[in-house]
Amino acid sequence: MPKPIVAVVGRPNVGKSTLFNKLIGQRLAIVEDTPGVTRDRIFGDCEWQNQKFLLVDTGGLEPNVDDGMLLHMRQQAQLAIDSADCIIMVTDLRAGVTALDQDVANLLMRSGKPVVLAVNKCDKVGEPPMELYDFYSLGLGEVIPVSAVHGHGTGDLLDAVCAYLPKTEENGEEDDRIPVAVIGRPNVGKSSLVNYILGENRMIVANEAGTTRDAIDSPVENQYGSFIFTDTAGLRKRSKVEDGVERYSVLRSLAAVERSRVCVILIDATEGFTEQDSKVAGYAHEQGKACIIAVNKWDAVEKDDKTMDAMRKKLMDDFSFMSYAPIIFISARTGQRVDRLMELIRYVDGQNALRVTTGVLNELLARATARVQPPSDKGKRLKIFYMTQASTRPPTFVCFINRAELFHFSYQRYIENQIRETFGLEGTPVRLLVRERGDGKTR
Repeated sequence: MPKPIVAVVGRPNVGKSTLFNKLIGQRLAIVEDTPGVTRDRIFGDCEWQNQKFLLVDTGGLEPNVDDGMLLHMRQQAQLAIDSADCIIMVTDLRAGVTALDQDVANLLMRSGKPVVLAVNKCDKVGEPPMELYDFYSLGLGEVIPVSAVHGHGTGDLLDAVCAYLPKTEENGEEDDRIPVAVIGRPNVGKSSLVNYILGENRMIVANEAGTTRDAIDSPVENQYGSFIFTDTAGLRKRSKVEDGVERYSVLRSLAAVERSRVCVILIDATEGFTEQDSKVAGYAHEQGKACIIAVNKWDAVEKDDKTMDAMRKKLMDDFSFMSYAPIIFISARTGQRVDRLMELIRYVDGQNALRVTTGVLNELLARATARVQPPSDKGKRLKIFYMTQASTRPPTFVCFINRAELFHFSYQRYIENQIRETFGLEGTPVRLLVRERGDGKTR
């Protein structure tokens, strides 16, 4: 049984994201005293008195605005309202009841969904302030005073919400989902790709860079398996990151990479490779994630029968530090090869988790050292006593040797290549650790 959905809505800058973060117990949504910081829907798991549900934060709702980014935000909030089992409308005690609050309340009443009215910024404990009673004029019934900053009243709020929700049953179906982070520079089509995979316009798509600010998790289940796709904010050069909101967005994107298992690195086919692309990919490589290089907007490129091979060769040179990553040419707009991308995601995730037994590894090691003798220096020759796999994600191998200074980088690369040739390990970095026998030190 899917979890019930609870949407947090209200006019801009009443503290929706602060309340959302307090209820889920983590700083998932960006919070700043600027209207319009939250633009897309953001999802988080929430639990109260053994009742589990999905909490959805939305951008500020302005029902009577019909242009620009505010229209996009309104459409996203409307999607959240349509899919919700219950709605929390957030208002601001200090601002009082505004005409915009009344517009939002009327919109929610027309939806026919149960609505719980939370009056935020009631920060003092004790008797509720007299201004609280003005909010009964919105016609939504009981008014619950809360403080999103301090957490006052959130228990009463959750009690009221859970009274409207169907009971959920325990199940473990989410444990095997593959977390996938879609990363890249701004405006390369990350949100368009995730929307195509989801089959709905969950992420705002606009031609201006910086449209996506939060890293947004979206569960997906299809014929290729179960996934959690994270659409991230575009990563720009540090010198180009200007305001505080964008700085938080970059941190969210990097955190999304850390909690993912697979990173899809999106490149704009019309612009080609840039230095920033290598930095974005380098971060995923350093974190040991399975990686795929996806060249988007391939439908917009003028090409002949040699164009793809030429670009593939150039990208292999540009991404020489992660030559293991498969390259695929896609179009998020038309869906070209997106099905192949889904297959690749599942495949490289399996490669990233591959485990090899010690016996098989040492058979490979014996063949490799017989084919190419280990290096020597001043009469001392490198001896590799044995090799074992220490961990997965990424596959990490430990070589026990006699002298670390003899194990040159070039020979380490040779051993790594032999491992890849034998076991595949496509799409995943490989770590090779060196340990001198008897010293207990790893290099």
